[in-house]
Amino acid sequence: MNIKKLLVPLALLFPLATQAQSISQAQLDQFKQLPRAQQEALASQYGVDLNNIAGSQRTTQRPEQVNVVEPVTTITDEERDRAREQREQEDKQTTKNGGLKPYGYDLFAGSPTTFAPVTEIPVPSDYTLGPGDVLRIQMWGNQNQNLELPISRDGTISFPDSGPVTVAGLSFDEARQQIRKRVSEQYIGVEASITLGELRSMRVFVLGEARNPGSYTVSSLSTITNALYVSGGVKQNGSLRNVQHKRNGKLVGTLDLYDLLLKGDSSADNRLQPGDVIFIPPVGKRAGIEGEVYRPALYELKGDNTLADLVRMAGGLTPQAYPQRVNIERTNQDFLRIIAEADYTAQQGQNARVQAGDRIRIPSISDITGQYVEIQGAATRAGKFAWMPGMRLSSIIQNLDTDLQPVADKRFAAIVRTDKNKDSISVLNLRLREAITRPGSEHDIALEEKDRILIFSDAGKVQGGEDGQNFTRESLFTPVLQRLKSQAKPGEPQQTIRISGPVRYPGEYPMPATRSLADAIFVAGGLKDSASLYHAEVARYSTDEQGIGQTNILNIDLADAMAGNSQITLQSRDRILIKSIPEFATTRTITLAGEVRYPGEYTFRDGETLKDVLQRAGGVTDNAFPRGAVFTREKLRQLEAQRLREAEERLQGDLLGVQLQGDGVGGRNAERVQQVEGLLEEVQNSRPIGRMVIDLAAVLENENYQAIRLQDGDRLTIPTIPQSVSVFGEVQFPTSHLHQAGLTVDDYLERSGGPTRQADESRVYVVKADGSVTLPQRSRWFGGRSQQLEPGDTIIMPIDVDRLNQLELWTNVSQIVYQIALGAAAVNSL
Repeated sequence: MNIKKLLVPLALLFPLATQAQSISQAQLDQFKQLPRAQQEALASQYGVDLNNIAGSQRTTQRPEQVNVVEPVTTITDEERDRAREQREQEDKQTTKNGGLKPYGYDLFAGSPTTFAPVTEIPVPSDYTLGPGDVLRIQMWGNQNQNLELPISRDGTISFPDSGPVTVAGLSFDEARQQIRKRVSEQYIGVEASITLGELRSMRVFVLGEARNPGSYTVSSLSTITNALYVSGGVKQNGSLRNVQHKRNGKLVGTLDLYDLLLKGDSSADNRLQPGDVIFIPPVGKRAGIEGEVYRPALYELKGDNTLADLVRMAGGLTPQAYPQRVNIERTNQDFLRIIAEADYTAQQGQNARVQAGDRIRIPSISDITGQYVEIQGAATRAGKFAWMPGMRLSSIIQNLDTDLQPVADKRFAAIVRTDKNKDSISVLNLRLREAITRPGSEHDIALEEKDRILIFSDAGKVQGGEDGQNFTRESLFTPVLQRLKSQAKPGEPQQTIRISGPVRYPGEYPMPATRSLADAIFVAGGLKDSASLYHAEVARYSTDEQGIGQTNILNIDLADAMAGNSQITLQSRDRILIKSIPEFATTRTITLAGEVRYPGEYTFRDGETLKDVLQRAGGVTDNAFPRGAVFTREKLRQLEAQRLREAEERLQGDLLGVQLQGDGVGGRNAERVQQVEGLLEEVQNSRPIGRMVIDLAAVLENENYQAIRLQDGDRLTIPTIPQSVSVFGEVQFPTSHLHQAGLTVDDYLERSGGPTRQADESRVYVVKADGSVTLPQRSRWFGGRSQQLEPGDTIIMPIDVDRLNQLELWTNVSQIVYQIALGAAAVNSL
């Protein structure tokens, strides 16, 4: 072909393109055959974008992509409410069926948000072409072309340089052969490959018990299941085993979805044609199966079904199933629910007919019933083990380190044995270490069938949060003791004892088989070092000749009993009391601090006095101030703490009363509230000291002075010689002053600025250095408040309680607080 003759008609292409006129497919094909350089030169000359020409070509050749299903996000509120109501109804029906759900309907639970046309699967050769399908033709050889030819409404395709070709109604294979033949006849040296491009869509109907019945536009390759997905699936009252495929009012076929779900067989999933109808009838007869099957559910029956058919639909029996007594609950002819049974291990049981409404339960096998022994507690491998005649304890526990947990008590274990004839239990005690280290000995007890071996934890080895806390004697023996008590009867009394006192694990225990006191103590973990070997008691319940209950006390020489020389035999409900050594390992101490020759914590003997301990400590130093010594005692501190708590409670009550009175004239009540709150805060911040007033100088020098017998926790603090007198309380400037001979109480008060407005000058008192309190006005000293003070004394100016509604408690409280404060100050100053 002459290139100049080709360029002349092609040159007309670009003005037409710029005027948006239609361009024939033949012109475009001719343009595409030009070299790339000539295409770009023509496009540049006429100002045309090659991409636009290619885009216009694709637009004229390809049909528009169509979404055949609206996304879920665009559904209306009414449709969403309807779906919610359907779910609620299904949940109610599931509850009515005892929790069993109909099988198979979850297949549609994960349907996509849009249903895309099926285009990426191989097209079968017998696919029938129709309007809307697109044929892709690739030609190579003397000419290279890629054509996309849509089938028009008249069923033809427009082939370049040729007339229309009718392909509608032909199978894809027939159309492919026909087009290849046309290419070979019209183009010499050219071969063609024909494939299907975009497929046409078609409208089908999904009716009956579909979740969203109606008409749907689907791909021409869609099948019955595709249409079911489009419609949202099948309602739970719709049939899964009789989905009907109709065409022109006639039944084309049926789809049993159970074949797809249970066997993976999709052979009946026929391809649809335009106008086809998918009809879902109501569900047929159903029967339920539960218990030991893999898929408990309600299954739809089809025809005559046997028990074996239903079990196969449910996935078969689990290994835990007991098939010999299958329970069948059904409705009889009188419309009454009855129970029948079938032996599934027999052919007759497997062939038992299943009726509509039947509810079948496959029971479980019972637990291991025999030929075993069991280990419980602090063992590395607890559980059940096979039992064989002649087996001993060392047969299953061979190493104390590897077979037991680190927290295990390796000295003691117990065997709970069941009597087959009486269905009662008894307990055998084991010396575990001897049994394992000496296999075959008398301690290595021969085991019997169903023996339970209890391995206990050792409290000394258990750390916080470890599992060993669950393996104590109390926790493992509790169910055993309950069983022993429940099986007691006249002539066979309760085989339990109780032991208390200094043993490692006091409590209630099963009666030792030997009935010896030594074995009972061994079961309780043995004696503590505080146990007295001279005395023990056994309280025994018995009945007299008239049948009246009474308690007898038996005194035991514990040393003989532990040595095996005692003749006592334990009986039912005996209560054993192990006595402790009096004052065992009791240490009582006193702390000497301050100006002591050898201060420290001293242990004193029973009856020893403060003077005795001070002499052991070397006495006091030359700088000691015995008159200001602070002696504290733990019991007094506790009493002081109680008094502070009581004072705090009463002050809180008084404060509430003052607050309820409201503000008085001039706001005086508000002032009282503030003062009471301050006193309450002082009480709350005070810490009890437990000081006892003593005259230490008299203790050391006066033989007639009352001796101070010591108690555990006592403390003596001896300060250095002081040089000050302190003034506290309601004064203008509470502080300490250097002691000067000849100065009186009033002198020191004046040096602290005098009393405040709320001070009570008539109740001034002096706390002496030794902790004693004197009232200058009432003392026998000459001059009353004009008496001279000594170093270490403290003057207290109390608050005027008469101004605060005469609450006398406040005076006592303030004295307590000041004495505590002074005692603490004396101790802390050292």
